Amino acid sequence: MQVSVLKSDGADSGKKLDLADAAFDASYNEALVHQVVTAYMAGARSGTRAQKNRSMVAGGGAKPFRQKGTGRARAGTIRSPIWRGGGKIFPACNTSFEQKLNKKMYKAGMRSIVSELLRNGRMTIVDSMDVSEIKTKAVAARLQAMGKTDVLIVSETPSEALILSTRNIRNVEVVDLTGLNPYSLLQHSETIITAAAASKLEEVLV
Repeated sequence: MQVSVLKSDGADSGKKLDLADAAFDASYNEALVHQVVTAYMAGARSGTRAQKNRSMVAGGGAKPFRQKGTGRARAGTIRSPIWRGGGKIFPACNTSFEQKLNKKMYKAGMRSIVSELLRNGRMTIVDSMDVSEIKTKAVAARLQAMGKTDVLIVSETPSEALILSTRNIRNVEVVDLTGLNPYSLLQHSETIITAAAASKLEEVLV
């Protein structure tokens, strides 16, 4: 398939980019996309919550009071779960929420996502998005000219000037191909990808 390549200001550059149908014209598999996104979000969880059981709580070495004669229920340690400040009976612990997902399934899910974005006009291919200087106003004006307000910019090797220029623009994210993920593609309303990045992505997905 041939796709038009635009200039960074949204004007037609007159160039066409040949992309493989297998990578950018795949059918949309909603169930697979849901599984891929869910697995990605689950893997992003830190899972570092932690509580203490009775062996982890400090203190409790001595019997708090004598066994008989106080009128109170007998107790052997202040670390007992029924005491205030005692350990938890079933404490939350470090957990990995990672879900196993085959590489073939992940690639198929990514193909499904990028193909659907391209079909619906939510993915734009440009020749380049690099800027010569760090200027937020210039990049914001360029995006406004293209009519993009909520956008993911994908570049093969984004320049530091582009990253810093977009850092303070709301709903604009810049990633390279290694940082491209299914969640970001679906989170933003539109995606701008450079021709070089699209060609490289094609090699990865086919």
